[in-house]
Amino acid sequence: MHFSVPDTVELTDKSGSKYLAYNVYINGSYHCGIRFSDLYQFSEQLRKAFGPRITAKFPPRKLLSLTPVQVEERREQLEKYLQEVCQDHAITLSSLFTGFFLNAQKESLKVSSESVQLDIYLMNGQKVALNIQSTDRTDDVLEALMTEIDLNEELVYYFGLFLIKRADDGEATIVRKFQEFEAPYLTLKQQSGTCRVAVRKTLWDAKIEDKIVQDRIGMNLLYVQAVSDLDKGWSFGPKEAHSKLAQLKQKGAKLEFLQLARSLKFYGYMQFKPCTTNYPEEDTRVIVSIGDRELNFRLQTPDHKVQEGSFKVTRMRCWRITATSDINENGEKEEHLELAFEYLLRKDQMQWITIYSDQAILMSLCLQSIVDEILRIKQGKPVKRPKDRSKAKNAAAPDFQRNNSISSEASAEGDTDQESKVVNSKNNNSTSPSTSPPTSPGRKVASRQAKTQVTKQKLPPATNGAAMTTNEVFEGIGDDDL
Repeated sequence: MHFSVPDTVELTDKSGSKYLAYNVYINGSYHCGIRFSDLYQFSEQLRKAFGPRITAKFPPRKLLSLTPVQVEERREQLEKYLQEVCQDHAITLSSLFTGFFLNAQKESLKVSSESVQLDIYLMNGQKVALNIQSTDRTDDVLEALMTEIDLNEELVYYFGLFLIKRADDGEATIVRKFQEFEAPYLTLKQQSGTCRVAVRKTLWDAKIEDKIVQDRIGMNLLYVQAVSDLDKGWSFGPKEAHSKLAQLKQKGAKLEFLQLARSLKFYGYMQFKPCTTNYPEEDTRVIVSIGDRELNFRLQTPDHKVQEGSFKVTRMRCWRITATSDINENGEKEEHLELAFEYLLRKDQMQWITIYSDQAILMSLCLQSIVDEILRIKQGKPVKRPKDRSKAKNAAAPDFQRNNSISSEASAEGDTDQESKVVNSKNNNSTSPSTSPPTSPGRKVASRQAKTQVTKQKLPPATNGAAMTTNEVFEGIGDDDL
């Protein structure tokens, strides 16, 4: 999970008072604007609930109003705090964490729960009109969808809900997977352009599909995704196989289609837009695909031949996401993302490989998902089921409160009205007063030229202080794997 706090914005609460909010982006998308006092209360609740597991330092409170420099320092400290905290899965899966950020999203949009219709799309464009509450969180929506289409509840969490964005040319791009701390309907309202919610499988080991195809609905979900991926050119094989698949599709022989499709190269992989990398040399143009416990490069050599490079997830010691910004020729600020991973090329030789792509966060999430699946299978744990989650629903989740004690305390410390004056006193680096949240990661990012944000804080020795994601399955690699 990737947190960033790129900027601040002045908002107005229900009483009409203005306050300074820190805009929080999660996995590259705007999620909410939160005032410092609420984040402070949240940090105290985490500290009480998880004790020594919380090692991140929360920025100190101030008795006086903040200067613009102090606001910027606090923004950076909050970003670092959230990045460190979110690396503990026990914390991010807790009702405390999910409840806080779900309520923060509702508070930012100033909405209350109401009955709405949300269209959920299959990968073939077919949609299911789902009647839900506007504030239903992701897992509630997923379970409602699977109940509507009558999928066996044992198979529900082999699938997930994804945010899909359609470009002007009609091409659909997977933006990210919806998380449990957000309400898909509310998230969709914040998006610019043509976006939709789609259901895709979240499994990576094709052997798991042997269980899913025994269910008629599960097989159909796998089938429509296989057809979609094949149409997009994500998997390929000999002409004879493609001809046979076309015949099976026409006959409606879904099981036979899936069995043959699984024999194709890159079946079940997620393919990303063309990008550049520093391997095997700088500015190499590649197509990245992730699946089957590997990250794959495809590049065209000078003699127009396709060359491949395969990087096994189990041989990645760690990886990190880096975001930088600069000013383009038109004076506009541009964000740049990169994914770098430290890879065991051969015994006793590690090398950092970097991918420069605006889909770097999605790549990172795919790698983490593969690691989680490997660990789950290795430990013999079943996939999550709706009945397992029903117990957690009863756990008390904290409200995103705005009571008198918080407001008075924050005002005395310069964290509401006094801090909002700082916004108005800024010059070219200020954010414009607004009552609505930003709609894209690039909007209103201030004072961040050449600054770096990374997602993890557990470091191997030779990383010069860069934060990163450590790979829990790397330690199990042995000489036989090399």
